[in-house]
Amino acid sequence: MTVDNLRDFGANVDEGIRRCVNNETFYLTMVQKALNDKSFDQLNEAVDSKDIDRAFEVAHALKGVLGNLALTPMFETVSEMVELLRSKTDTDYSIYTEKINAQKKQLEEYL
Repeated sequence: MTVDNLRDFGANVDEGIRRCVNNETFYLTMVQKALNDKSFDQLNEAVDSKDIDRAFEVAHALKGVLGNLALTPMFETVSEMVELLRSKTDTDYSIYTEKINAQKKQLEEYL
């Protein structure tokens, strides 16, 4: 994975690197660690079991990680999902998890 891959994905790489003490290698390492985070599976499980409270908790944590790494496309999707979960909106959350999973897969292809 390179910063160019992340830029192509739509990440705000300059912001992400700034948040990682201006260390590009550290930033790329943190992105890879984030993609391996079990929270993605936990979010899928919570949505599948319709556990809105757990889904909110996990999505909110992911929002922080994705925001700090400036992975903008995923951050925007998770942010929208978090707000719906926060208000316990009756909707099909699998639409969001499918989009998040597709975005994650796209990034993983760069590894």
